[in-house]
Amino acid sequence: MLILHGTAGSGTNVLTPGFAGELFGPDQPLDATKYYIILPDAIGAGKSSKPSDGLRTKFPRYNYNDMVMAQYRLVFEGLGVRHLRLVMGVSMGGMHAWIWGVMYPELMDALVPMASQPTEMSSRNWMMRRMLIDAIRNDPDWNNGDYTTQPRSLRVANVFYGIATSGGTLAYQQMAPTRELADKLLDERLAAPFKADANDFLYQWDASRDYNPAPGLDRIQAAVLAINSADDERNPPETGIMERELKRIKNARLYAFVTRRRVGAKIETIGGVFQVRDDEREARVGAGSHKTP
Repeated sequence: MLILHGTAGSGTNVLTPGFAGELFGPDQPLDATKYYIILPDAIGAGKSSKPSDGLRTKFPRYNYNDMVMAQYRLVFEGLGVRHLRLVMGVSMGGMHAWIWGVMYPELMDALVPMASQPTEMSSRNWMMRRMLIDAIRNDPDWNNGDYTTQPRSLRVANVFYGIATSGGTLAYQQMAPTRELADKLLDERLAAPFKADANDFLYQWDASRDYNPAPGLDRIQAAVLAINSADDERNPPETGIMERELKRIKNARLYAFVTRRRVGAKIETIGGVFQVRDDEREARVGAGSHKTP
């Protein structure tokens, strides 16, 4: 089983009580005593090769297809695995899962892309990414990637993106219902430890620029369970994009859940989605989409 992390993360990100604790334990859906679970670090993140290793902006400009091809070589050439029971991913990892299904349709039994859509970057999702990238590139401190200290814009851009694209419609109102509390929360976010490298950061977000598995969706042979938040700012369900695209896949279902109660709940809730009996799962997921509080 191959499980893929989100942007700027690492394979260890899923080793939390709310994810691994819900899925990897004895008799849980992805019981680690029964299944061989692979948690790779994507190109440009974690302990994999990245610009901050020394090449800086001379590092090759990669995209999501390159990252998936590297994962394929790790799994099939490096580890000698010939077939995958499951490819699962969160956010960027979810997008990688869609690419896996299109590029290597015969190599897995099931796909579980989470917090993602199988269509090109567009709308708020891409505009926010562009703003992250441009904010750093236009900062004189970046100095074309040859900085000696991290550009000041890096921390602000990261906090801005997090607030703009997480929390649904109610979470921030609950956490910061007054200006004083809003200022306090923002100051805490800006003061929080942040060890990212600006060049790594730029490459990671830029890698999504030409993501678009949509033209190849009809090649997917694996069973697909797409899991999204029903209050996702980056991939709003109101567009109907998921329902439209899933009709092109032979065996695909969508499970939509609500996370508006608090920021950061999505990956924890995703783990909990699997903690239902098989007969319940069929009823709750159904042949289309379903929302749960």
